[in-house]
Amino acid sequence: MAHKFVIEKNKAGEFVAKFKYNSETIFWAEGYASKAGARNAIESVLKNGPGASVEEAE
Repeated sequence: MAHKFVIEKNKAGEFVAKFKYNSETIFWAEGYASKAGARNAIESVLKNGPGASVEEAE
């Protein structure tokens, strides 16, 4: 599977949840103090993302 979530530490030592396609980062969440916080962000995207609307700025 080419799509995946990855939890990495940033330069500030925080845990960041990233969504990647192959090796390219598509988007990432804010930094969290714990790995559990980053996992919760991933769960929120998986739960709420499929029903989200798409808005385009003009």
